[in-house]
Amino acid sequence: MTSSPIYTVAVRALCEFTAKHGDLDLRFTPSPSAQEGMAGHALVASRRPEGYETEVSLEGHYKSLVVRGRADGYDPALNLLEEVKTFRGDLHNMAENRRTLHWAQLKIYGWLLCQQKGLDAINLSLVYFDVASLQETPITECIDALSLRHFFELHCERFLAWAEQELAHRLARDVALTDLKFPHPAFRAGQRELAEAVYKASHAGVCLLAQATTGIGKTIGTVFPLLKSMPKQRQDKLFFLAAKTPGRQLALEALGLLQQASALPLRALELVSREKSCEHPDKACHGDSCPLARGFYDRLPAARSAAVLHAQSGSILDKFRLRELALAHQVCPYYLSQELVRWSDVVVGDYNYYFDSSAMLFTMSQLWQWRVSVLVDEAHNLLERGRKMYSASMDQSVLRALHATAPKAVKKVLERLDKSLSELHKTQVAVWQVYPEIPIDFLKTLQLALSNITDFMLANPTRMDGALQDFYFEALHFSRMADAFGPHSLFDISLLDKPDQPLALAQGCAVLNIRNILPAPFLAPRFLLARTVTLFSATLSPRIFYRTTLGLPDDSAWIDVNSPFTAAQLKVAAVSNISTRFQHRDASLERIADLMARQYQTEPGNYLAFTSSYDYLEKLEKLFKQRYPFISCWSQTRQMDEAGRDQFLARFSAQSQGIGFAVLGGAFAEGVDLPGRRLIGAFIATLGMPQVNAINEEMKNRLASYMNQSGQATHSILAYNYTYLYPGLQKVVQAAGRVIRTPSDMGVIYLMDDRFNKAEVRALLPAWWKVERLHAP
Repeated sequence: MTSSPIYTVAVRALCEFTAKHGDLDLRFTPSPSAQEGMAGHALVASRRPEGYETEVSLEGHYKSLVVRGRADGYDPALNLLEEVKTFRGDLHNMAENRRTLHWAQLKIYGWLLCQQKGLDAINLSLVYFDVASLQETPITECIDALSLRHFFELHCERFLAWAEQELAHRLARDVALTDLKFPHPAFRAGQRELAEAVYKASHAGVCLLAQATTGIGKTIGTVFPLLKSMPKQRQDKLFFLAAKTPGRQLALEALGLLQQASALPLRALELVSREKSCEHPDKACHGDSCPLARGFYDRLPAARSAAVLHAQSGSILDKFRLRELALAHQVCPYYLSQELVRWSDVVVGDYNYYFDSSAMLFTMSQLWQWRVSVLVDEAHNLLERGRKMYSASMDQSVLRALHATAPKAVKKVLERLDKSLSELHKTQVAVWQVYPEIPIDFLKTLQLALSNITDFMLANPTRMDGALQDFYFEALHFSRMADAFGPHSLFDISLLDKPDQPLALAQGCAVLNIRNILPAPFLAPRFLLARTVTLFSATLSPRIFYRTTLGLPDDSAWIDVNSPFTAAQLKVAAVSNISTRFQHRDASLERIADLMARQYQTEPGNYLAFTSSYDYLEKLEKLFKQRYPFISCWSQTRQMDEAGRDQFLARFSAQSQGIGFAVLGGAFAEGVDLPGRRLIGAFIATLGMPQVNAINEEMKNRLASYMNQSGQATHSILAYNYTYLYPGLQKVVQAAGRVIRTPSDMGVIYLMDDRFNKAEVRALLPAWWKVERLHAP
């Protein structure tokens, strides 16, 4: 006889499901940070008498439910159970539905303790702790055990049907995933090798760096094995993280293909940013302003059920379907998607949802102790994105513009902050200068400003002041990055001259920057939390570069998938008598233009020409048109919008002929699919290396120092390669990857710089290329 399945739920999760009601209310109420919350709980516990019990583990059963949690503290002498909630600001402004939620948690803890100790009644105290004043506000009530039992069973009963549905879904999902078949008749060349490596990494519980050339089907080749491994590894969720929208779209298409082929009962959800999913951007996120926030939690159960039913039927909850469902139930699409993360099997979103400092998926995985697997699409982008996530800036001209319109209550503190900022650079002569540390006096003034603005905004929660809020959150991020400042970052000051602003605002202004150069210390905990992380891209060489800069564990696996393409498909020529170094660029233009024209005349078709900058592009295009007006040309422009990008790509048809000029590292250098005759060649007139300037040189020096401390003997050479060579060649290989997209494609690539003939550069090019040295006429 088999026992019925058991569903385990945390007290907090149970109450959030059953006890929330009323409006969605996101008026300015800054919650204490995780560190402030832990410190607050510790301080409250330290004030309690001897014999006080902390972190009391409790468990109870109701039908097929197991309810578990940890109560904050219990005083046996007073028979007093406490739940501590940290907050900031005026307690009277706390929304009533939040208080109701807090009481529900405490009452359930109360019943579990009564049951555990055989108590007839218990004193319950909800202790609100103000992290600013360090004052406690206890709200205490004595409740009999029978009443608490009824309360517990009522909330369990509300959750029971959902829990049974979730148990049935998980069982059906795992059975289907165990039997999951690859959706195509056969694997492409290299695809099986990739899939097996991903599956083995998941089984071993390690991270994997997977380098695989474009065209083998990396998305389906990584999603399939991770879904297949979920039942055996008891994984709760798969997160597919992309750098750009096309990556998300490919993931959704792969999931749709798998669901269609195998009738998978798989819940797949697409996350979209708040800015792109907000229906009422002119309204504040609370019930008195936005109709979709009013009564949100009252309408959420029906919307949640409808969304899950839709997903269960094999349809993906992409942004379009999610919006349709949300509006049908009159709830906010963005916050509905956040709720549905908890009930989804696969979540597709941007990098920042897991890797950012306040990443939602990472935080939820920690909170609910999910076993997750993570896929990082086009992972070569994660280094630069990671640097941006953990960098911060403060623009003095923005501060002065804010002061001009700021409420009277914060004007003085903004003046003090402006004065303190000016003190930092009053003796600075150079336009840009790096400093060894961030002065403590400035940080104290910044904290005072943040505290004052916080108090003002708490006292005026309905006030709409976008400029003040924007500055507040930027300054708050700057403060947090300052707290985490170390050898992995630079602090520098740039002097500004802004002619477009009034003299009073622009004169004597500067921008403070905390630039992260090595995101490894911040990203490493994200890799460790997951059961497995697979980072895949066509350009992840050398692996030590990505493992070191991203903070991957030492036991991370590596695979370089054999290319399905052959050297016969792609002619690669490295031109030995052209230099695209900055001082040689003008002299290189004629030879580059003539070489492009000669190739075009030999084999007319569509080509892409990549340069290192817009300035270089414009000069080359102008000269090329003068010398070869009969060849059709079109070019990428500065600040090109989406419509312009679409028009640029539309010129590459199977019947068209011409040359598109683009910037290396830009919108057309990766993530663009132009198979067959749509693109037959590329001219790459650059090594793609970042510009040699004061900032990059300082980054190189800081990396050298960091590597020296790590005991790496060749730290100077490595630092140069990490700063310049590796990022540059990665862009080159990505751009070249636009040419050969399918096993039947044929094409040509011209690498137009003499440095491509150096051994250390050749070693970073794809192994399947056969590079010929060419001397241009």
